[in-house]
Amino acid sequence: MWNSRAIGNVGRRLRIVTVLCFLLLPGSLAGAEEAYNVVDRSEVLAAMRQHGDYDPTATTNGARFQAEAVFYLARQARERNPDGPPLFIGYEDWFRAFLEVTGRTEHTAPQFALLSYQHRQNMEVDYRLDRVIREIKEGPMPELAVNVRISWEDEPGKPDRYSYLDTLSTPRFKVTNWQVMTYRLLDFGDWAVYDEIEGITGRPMSGVLALLFRVIGEGRIAHSRMAISEDGIQVSRTAAEKAFMGVTTTVTVHPDGIMEKDVPEGRSDLLELEKRLKQPMEIDYVEFLDGR
Repeated sequence: MWNSRAIGNVGRRLRIVTVLCFLLLPGSLAGAEEAYNVVDRSEVLAAMRQHGDYDPTATTNGARFQAEAVFYLARQARERNPDGPPLFIGYEDWFRAFLEVTGRTEHTAPQFALLSYQHRQNMEVDYRLDRVIREIKEGPMPELAVNVRISWEDEPGKPDRYSYLDTLSTPRFKVTNWQVMTYRLLDFGDWAVYDEIEGITGRPMSGVLALLFRVIGEGRIAHSRMAISEDGIQVSRTAAEKAFMGVTTTVTVHPDGIMEKDVPEGRSDLLELEKRLKQPMEIDYVEFLDGR
């Protein structure tokens, strides 16, 4: 579950070294120390080790795993300095920590992790509330809100996007990451939200929806809301948009990564989680600054 108290308690023992930050800003750090806190690999490793009892190598658990690690690091930084600079996590430190936590090697790493590493995606995380939210117009106030930017540097011959196929989902889903991806990540204690997502598109490759997306092309992943049951099952509602069309789908993700559409019968607890995720929410966000 999104156990913020447990994360907070463990987080007090984590010392984040002042250097840049998280997962997706690219290679060169020239002058970066003046603008960011760089997260040391050992700190990334400590954050990843807090993940719940599920398979973090499954593509369908990727968003959950990343959110838990980001929240962990952001809470530590906020406790140390609420007005501190954004965090920076380099692609090398993130990938090597991921391999150590999962017991994988570069040859056995899941495709989504290997592609991120090969494209040298770095991540920056801004946890200062006044840089994230301007006003809550409807819905609850999150316990923690961060801006996340994931990107790679321009290089000769380097593409501006890459795609991979999620074969565990039902239907199977093609996901495309663009060179710059941004989103807001919100922690409500017992549920979490990826909001205002930019730079991630996708389309179902099987099932009835595949026929629709074959006509309209890849849709932009606009937002995704997640809640975790007591036995570790994830309920997620994700919205995709394309032109004037939109599709919002509820899926259930089991700890092993197997995903099914909607909520299985006989699980009233999961229906309650879905109900929570359907609640109205409207937030006026602060614009990303300096291109972030």
